[in-house]
Parts: sequence; structure tokens; C-alpha cells
Amino acid sequence: MDSSQLLEYLVSSRGIIIFILIITLYVHFFRSGGSKSKSKGNALLLVGPPDAGKTAILSALVSGSALPTHTSLQTNSSTIEVSNKKIRAIDIPGHPRIRDQFREHLNDAKAIAFVVDASTVSRNGAVVAEHLHNILNTLTSLPPSQTLPSLLILAHKCDLLNTGSQANAAADSLAINRVKSVLERELEKRRASQSGGVGVEGLGAEGEKSEMGGLHCNGPAGGAFKFSDWEGGEVSFVGTSAKGAKSNEDSEKAGGDGLTSLREWLDDSM
Repeated sequence: MDSSQLLEYLVSSRGIIIFILIITLYVHFFRSGGSKSKSKGNALLLVGPPDAGKTAILSALVSGSALPTHTSLQTNSSTIEVSNKKIRAIDIPGHPRIRDQFREHLNDAKAIAFVVDASTVSRNGAVVAEHLHNILNTLTSLPPSQTLPSLLILAHKCDLLNTGSQANAAADSLAINRVKSVLERELEKRRASQSGGVGVEGLGAEGEKSEMGGLHCNGPAGGAFKFSDWEGGEVSFVGTSAKGAKSNEDSEKAGGDGLTSLREWLDDSM
């Protein structure tokens, strides 16, 4: 082998080695570091205002029936099973002083369910929207490399609405439409206040002002806030009932424990 042939051999060998190293690093990146930002735990965060029904929902998901509960002042966590999937459900208290604890669990969250009492949201919509705004702001403030958890707005206590003899599906639809329209209206008020240079009321100490973001929409310029246009991605809505079935006969009449729609959403999203 003369010198020219030897040089050509070394060059081709070095090229092959470099190519193999590149492929190895590429595969390693997507199996470890590159997938790290996309990897999520399997936690479901139950968030929302006090007395919305978060703890009762967790209890029903765990035991299959609604049990008496009281307003929580500490985080509750249990493992639930949906379609043979084990999910860690975390109930975050809704008290203004401690509800930001949901941020401590974001790295493990695959889904967030914001629970709203559909029977009272028309009266306290501004307070509920304030809480939701904080969550939307937090989600849109996450680094681009971090995958956002799926977001569900749960219109709970549909059975407490005055729907007369309407079927469960009709009550759920009414509750969802009410919750969605009230929250869109209140969030638009907050967005308009900020764009006009007026700080909206904060979530901390009384009288605190905040310039939170998270309400940008991708719809037409000048359009009102719409969940369908929210910059953070898709927002799902389902309706659930507060009353659990007490027997198999009641279960057939009432359609289970009132959480069928939530379980179906969890099965699709988790």
C-alpha cells in the first residue's frame, strides 16, 4: 500500500468513525437528555377554588363512591386506576394562601383538572377566574422545552343545577356552557384591564396588584378571550355530578358515580 492509498484509507476510516460517533450521540440525546424535557410523570393535579368538590372527586375516584368531605387545608394524594392505568391524583387546596402549591408538582403533572362548582360560578365567577388566570399564567411561563400538561376545566355539580327533568347529558352540556361563558367573560375583563394599564387584583396579600400574563389568544386581533384560541393550547371541558350512587340499582339510574366523563377524559389523556 503506497502513501496515497494509506492516506485515503485513513481519511475514509476517520469519516466512518466520526459518522458512527455522531449517530451514537444523536441516539443518546433523544433517549436521555433530549427526551427529558418531554418526559412527564403520570400525576393528575386537581386544582380550583375552595368547596368546588376536589376532595370529593378524589375520594370517589379512589373508592368508587362519594364520601363526606370538608374543606382541605393540606394536599391530599392517592393512586387511582383508570382502564388499568395507575394514576397519581393530587388534590391541591384552593385557599388563596396555599393554592400555589400546585407549582411544586408541575414536573410530575401529565394533566391538570381545574374544578369549578357549576352551580355557583355565576355568582363568584370573578374569584374563580382570578384563580384560573394564575394557573394559565404559570403554564405559559414554563420554558419552551417543557411539555405543558393537558388542561381540563371540570364543570362539577351539574346535578345541582335547576334543569328540571332534563337528562344527565343535557345537564352536563348546560353546566359546561355556563362555566365556559362565565370564565371567558371574566378572563376577558382581566385582560382588558391589563391592556388598559390597570393592574388586576393579585392572588397574594389583600390589595396586591399583579401584571400576570397567560391570556393571549391566537384569534382575530381585538377579539375577546376564547379558550379555543388560547395561546397555551387545547383546553378541554367535561361535566360531572356531585352525587355518587349508593347501590347498583342507583348506579344504573344515575349513570355511575357522576364521574364517567372525567374517567373517559383521563383514559384518553393520561
